Amino acid sequence: MSNRESTSRTLMVALAVSLVSSVFVAGAAVSLKPLQTQNRLLDKQRSIAAIAGMNGRELPAAQVRALFGDTIKARLVNLETGDFADDFNAETFDPLKAAKDPQLSLRLSKDEDIASIKRRERFTTVYMIEDAQGGIETLILPIRGYGLWSTLHGFMALKGDLNTVVGLGFHQHAETPGLGGEVDNPRWRGQWEGKQLFDEQGAVAVQIVKGGVDPQSAAAIHQVDALAGATLTSNGVDNLLKFWLGEQGFGPFLAKLRSKEA
Repeated sequence: MSNRESTSRTLMVALAVSLVSSVFVAGAAVSLKPLQTQNRLLDKQRSIAAIAGMNGRELPAAQVRALFGDTIKARLVNLETGDFADDFNAETFDPLKAAKDPQLSLRLSKDEDIASIKRRERFTTVYMIEDAQGGIETLILPIRGYGLWSTLHGFMALKGDLNTVVGLGFHQHAETPGLGGEVDNPRWRGQWEGKQLFDEQGAVAVQIVKGGVDPQSAAAIHQVDALAGATLTSNGVDNLLKFWLGEQGFGPFLAKLRSKEA
């Protein structure tokens, strides 16, 4: 057999193996996609339940899924009008995907975009826990914004007064472990419980303070310690909260809820 024939056969075998491998990998990816989607949804639901104070990280998967629909209700919100909406299915609507669609999102100006997200979706999904009278016991809002290295994606849970924080946490980010990554630290997250987001005039007053909160200060009810050694991540969290609580975020929605609660 000539060297040319030997080389040709080797290339043919390599090509055949590559094709078979490609088909196998593609088939595995397709078959596993539904499971991956379910796992991502479960992880998000665990985060929401945990931030709402329901021990979502410790509950079995079946109990977490049961919470959604029975206790925690998904509602679609039109961020431009501040009204609940039924344009899409709240349980399956993807706000991040919508933020990339020019028809379903708004490009933010430099002055507006203090959270550095570039585009804001026109609709988003919030989560609610109702009390026995059908009022709001807990409201969970999705939040996101850029830190030092990444966009931080999380949720913030509020009491029925729409001012007092139940919990805050980020379930996805790529900040530096031990520094900005301390947004995951339970001790830092625990500082948020009981803090008030707005002052008596209704203005956004929440603030992350470098150097530590003075517990004797009247402003302490609105303040949380900055992350040690992570100024830019701390500033990012501060900015994203001001964005999502302001007029470009959930400001109109919260105002309408308050008027209905009054």
